[in-house]
Amino acid sequence: MERSPGRRIVTTEYSSRQSRVGELLNAGGFDACIVLGRENLRYFCGFTGTAGVLVLSPDHRLFLTDSRYTTQARAEVVADEVREYKVQSDGLIAALKDAGLKKVGFEGQLAYSQVAEIREKGEPDWCWEMIGKELQNLRSVKSAGEVAAIEAAARLNVEAFQDILPLIRPGRSEREIALQLEFALKKRGAEEKAFDFIVASGARGALPHGVASDRKLEAGELVTIDFGCRVAGYHSDETVTLALGEPQPQAREIFDLVLAAHDRALAAVAPGVALVEIDRLARELIAEAGYGEFFGHGLGHGVGLDVHELPQLSPRSTVTAEEGMVFTVEPGIYLPGRYGVRIEDMVVVTAEGSRRLTSLPKQFQNLMNP
Repeated sequence: MERSPGRRIVTTEYSSRQSRVGELLNAGGFDACIVLGRENLRYFCGFTGTAGVLVLSPDHRLFLTDSRYTTQARAEVVADEVREYKVQSDGLIAALKDAGLKKVGFEGQLAYSQVAEIREKGEPDWCWEMIGKELQNLRSVKSAGEVAAIEAAARLNVEAFQDILPLIRPGRSEREIALQLEFALKKRGAEEKAFDFIVASGARGALPHGVASDRKLEAGELVTIDFGCRVAGYHSDETVTLALGEPQPQAREIFDLVLAAHDRALAAVAPGVALVEIDRLARELIAEAGYGEFFGHGLGHGVGLDVHELPQLSPRSTVTAEEGMVFTVEPGIYLPGRYGVRIEDMVVVTAEGSRRLTSLPKQFQNLMNP
């Protein structure tokens, strides 16, 4: 079901995105680029189906699809022309020949076998270059409509989590909690879950991607829950770590440390700040406490039509925060065989600094002593 936030992305916005691709093509000397990935198709022309190709050149936008989606494409796609094909590669080759395009950029979703087929059937002087990362970069700064859709998904996180909070008790299985949370999100209007939910209790909390298992929660341990949903094509992503009774002293120590690193990084988010510096602020605090080797992943990632997209926050980040970027801040400490803690929020960079889009409380909570 298409919720109202998605309708804020209007025709003029798609045209603006296509114009930015045109500037990219001109700068690289490309005649055109072809787009096949579902998220990029939705982003650059509004298509929500599963089979299509967008051929973007600086002065023309052509959308190709098969008979299943022709009517849908003509209703929702922003392009100069919608054309139907019987075989995708044949339709694409014909379109490139008709337009006399020679130097073509393509994204990573174009398989090598497809490139080989197009080269075999196409013109000998065609030149193909991958520009997937450049297209992804164009998506890293979100419009007001995109932020509204992401925030709508984040609000569902709060509502659904409150529904299932009474279930998070000793004796319940991780899988049961994950299933009930997914049901609660969909009941409240989510299109789909964002990913396979992580519900990791006790020693399984030391698994950063500990997808829910049949293990039953026990008193006196921590449980980490990482979840999200999709609304109007856009995702939410949030992680809480909760206590089922008073945890061991070291477990409480690392919880407080991760929360301090999370808060320190959030406070630093602002336009012009290097993402590597935001990562360093959290990582340095954890390392100074002696747990640096137990924080092995990046501090965060972009969220949008993909739940993991640019920009990345890590020691290898090379970009700075820009107004409109949406990304997670999610430090963690994972002690193998004992326990783990991760705390995650999504933020949008604003002119003044940043604003949290996720709003579940992140302070220490003992569910056995509310």
